[in-house]
Amino acid sequence: MSTDYLKRILTSKVYDVAIESPLEFAPQISARTNNNFFLKREDTQAVFSFKLRGAYNKMANLSQAELKRGVIAASAGNHAQGVALSARKLGCRAVIVMPTTTPKVKVNAVQALGGETVLVGNSYSDAYLHAKELEKKEKLTFVHPFDDPDVIAGQGTIGMEILRQHPGPIDAVFAAIGGGGLIAGVASYIKQLRPDIKIIGVQTEDSNAMIRSVKAGRRIELHDVGLFSDGTAVKQVGLETFRLTREYVDDFITVDTDAICGAIKDVFQDTRSVLEPSGALAIAGAKRYAALHKLKNKNLVAIASGANMNFDRLRFVADRADVGEAREALFALTIPEQRGSFLKLCETIGSRSVTEFNYRISDASSAHVFVGVQISAASEPEKIAASLRKKGFETLDLTHNEMAKTHLRFMVGGRSSLAEHEMLFRFEFPERPGALMKFLSAMSPDWNISLFHYRNQGDDYGRILVGLQVPPSDKKDFKAFLDGLGYPYWNETENPAYRLFL
Repeated sequence: MSTDYLKRILTSKVYDVAIESPLEFAPQISARTNNNFFLKREDTQAVFSFKLRGAYNKMANLSQAELKRGVIAASAGNHAQGVALSARKLGCRAVIVMPTTTPKVKVNAVQALGGETVLVGNSYSDAYLHAKELEKKEKLTFVHPFDDPDVIAGQGTIGMEILRQHPGPIDAVFAAIGGGGLIAGVASYIKQLRPDIKIIGVQTEDSNAMIRSVKAGRRIELHDVGLFSDGTAVKQVGLETFRLTREYVDDFITVDTDAICGAIKDVFQDTRSVLEPSGALAIAGAKRYAALHKLKNKNLVAIASGANMNFDRLRFVADRADVGEAREALFALTIPEQRGSFLKLCETIGSRSVTEFNYRISDASSAHVFVGVQISAASEPEKIAASLRKKGFETLDLTHNEMAKTHLRFMVGGRSSLAEHEMLFRFEFPERPGALMKFLSAMSPDWNISLFHYRNQGDDYGRILVGLQVPPSDKKDFKAFLDGLGYPYWNETENPAYRLFL
């Protein structure tokens, strides 16, 4: 089976639609990490993503009878565009089933390439089930986004190009993992020709189905996946991609949203190109891996896998990139409510630039301050916190506190004596008509909303922080409500930042 993939990749037909994407040295990322960073620029493909390689290779290997009947796919993004472009090239019908939550820009892109779009359900899973029904009903051929040997082989041509473009030493190749098609193909080729090169998979902390599956020795299905890196938000990896990943991939690493935002900014500074979150995932992982393992003067290749970015989302990326790049630290401070306290605080912070300052009086003796400070290294927040505590300020480091970064810094609050039995939860809502109404109508009228903060910065989803007054006797019903809602949620009731400011 292994040699079969080598042959499949070498004979792939991707170059009817794909280009041999550049392998570019990234000078600024290289200088900051003390390694030689190279970007495999799949964002330069016709549909701004690697996905057309696998889609076209699959479709180009279909019989004339199959092409005449047409193809069908389920996708909310890059695979959809790859299938639509391939169908136009091959002169066949393409039906793309997409969730109703798919942004209009992506639906329009598929239609502009000649694809027929069908919007069904709220998730990829819903779209997939409907696509399988249509496949049987209309005798179409299903083009899987990742779990298909021809699709895997098409993506594997990226590995073939990397070795051809960089014949010298390569220490590691980093690839993002969603369903696993990209890394399975790249690893299958490189490991058979250059087994000395490490293949390292990168996933987000909240969409790590492959890592969990490899650890468990079987495919794990996640209940929820994070929505920010939507191109890799897969609940269960493929059977074949899982097998190949277990056989060939050397290591894995996870990154958070801030690290991805930092990587998007890094790539922009080196190339003046804007990657989508999943497109920058491998770069974020390579940077973190190099830092954790203290790599120096190594040749590292990261696959920049896509650039189908929603322009409005850039507001969120810019807001979070500084934290992801260790350029901003956030703190909650308690200072004495007396003259000179603020001056003493500023003197302790020193010459660093203050990016944010929120003040809330607590009582006659103390006040709470939310402060952002510019930094230049990931180790600085700990040093700043120690310095503040030494000067007598009670200090809480919020640099990696998701609730604080997303909601708290934009709120002015204070504890209310009316908020009895208050519980605080953070939710992510698909950004579509009726999402908020679904939440409110599902909730018992006995549970009063005591705090509410909604924030959307152009994403495909909104972020909501809500305080609910739930009597202890209702805890069981409340848990059933949360589980039945179908939205990812986090209980923030014990978050120390909530106790200080809200």
